[in-house]
Amino acid sequence: MATSVHIPAPLLEAIDRHARRLGVSRNRLIVRALERELASGIDWSPGFFEALAATDPGDAAAIDEMLTDVRARRTTKGPPKL
Repeated sequence: MATSVHIPAPLLEAIDRHARRLGVSRNRLIVRALERELASGIDWSPGFFEALAATDPGDAAAIDEMLTDVRARRTTKGPPKL
């Protein structure tokens, strides 16, 4: 069902950038975000683990890229000062 929602320009630009990085449409990214928001709660939602196992290839690639970045940056830092 089509609907209309006002999204501030800076947020919409950030959504578009993020969607391009993930290789998904703006609509798909917003739907995913809303699904995650509605599913967040104290109890696991029905189908949570099934959905987790069915990772979208675009998401999997983005996660792998993020982990590579985090690992690369962490190895260049010295130990924390205690």
